[in-house]
Amino acid sequence: MFRRLFPVAAVFAAVLATSLTLPTAAEAATYPKPQLSRWEPNFKLRAKQLTASWQSPWNSTSAAKSLVPSWNVSTMPDGSWLIVQARVKNAKTTTKWKNLANWRHGLSGGKRTTYSKQSDSLVWVDTDVVHARTGKSFTGWQIRVALHRKNAKVKSPILTGVAAVASTYTSKTTAVSKTTMTKQVDLAVPAYSQMIHTGHFPKYGGGGQAWCSPTSTSMVLRYYGLGPTAKQYAWAKGPDRTVDHAARYTYDSAYRGTGTWPFNTAYASRFGTEAVVHRLPDLRSVESFINKKVPVVVSVAFKKGELSGAPISSTPGHLLVVRGFTKTGQVIVNDPAGKTNSQVRRIYDRAQFERAWLRGSGGIAYVIAPTSMGLTF
Repeated sequence: MFRRLFPVAAVFAAVLATSLTLPTAAEAATYPKPQLSRWEPNFKLRAKQLTASWQSPWNSTSAAKSLVPSWNVSTMPDGSWLIVQARVKNAKTTTKWKNLANWRHGLSGGKRTTYSKQSDSLVWVDTDVVHARTGKSFTGWQIRVALHRKNAKVKSPILTGVAAVASTYTSKTTAVSKTTMTKQVDLAVPAYSQMIHTGHFPKYGGGGQAWCSPTSTSMVLRYYGLGPTAKQYAWAKGPDRTVDHAARYTYDSAYRGTGTWPFNTAYASRFGTEAVVHRLPDLRSVESFINKKVPVVVSVAFKKGELSGAPISSTPGHLLVVRGFTKTGQVIVNDPAGKTNSQVRRIYDRAQFERAWLRGSGGIAYVIAPTSMGLTF
């Protein structure tokens, strides 16, 4: 169920070195709000083109430490794929384009993969995230997406959305946010346990016990009545076979897992959704989406005793679905680590949960909604 140590083991150790108690005044510092930019290019290849690129303008940002991209593709036949790249700059340096992802919906013609182990004097790449080097930051960034197809007989993929979120942090500690809720809201998100898929298709990241991310993505898609058809997941066995489908089609051959954040949102986009990887500042932002009837997938990390009632004692990275809030602001979730579907829905303490989320991943969230909603991210 691990997403990965974020950003790496040293940071994770620092993040979890203190318990989930109220922060000190020094800890409760003000952090600049993450900056999300998004475009809807509806970009595709012309009649005889085998490749062409869409490129964002330069985006200005506060002294950023990280950049997380995401993209949506409504149509991507076998024999087509895309390459996602990013570059950043500050007053002294403009980096070269960094390959971030080779994405394809299908299984034929190549591997779905990210590109870690790239670095220069300003940044380094960890799976799907561009990080500034220690002591450095960047103030501008660009995204470029190149569409490809094997030959002109293959229909063009259609790039419907491109986004990236820049932030000055990848982990933060603040005082617990005050709830905006005046009544309980609990969205009817179906409950899927990743654990009932234990041992299924271990070639996709180890099997169901590691599939927190695609299980969470599947729950949100099914909440909207979306996702693969029975014919599309007929190859899978057992209950909730949409989870197996999501695991197969989000698998990252370089990361060797199914937890690559933008691979999950890109997967969701093939089923008529707009989906972004966001970095939200606090649970009040999640409440805003819940009040719009939009469940949110979030990434948490915690040590033993730091999240009361969790089905696992600790984790360096775990994805779950926030489906609602009580009137007092406690967090209602579908935690896929529950042993059975009936043990997935849980209510977590607001302060403990917010700390596990903001410290563990810096507020990473998948926001997924049907295109017809016209959601503002």
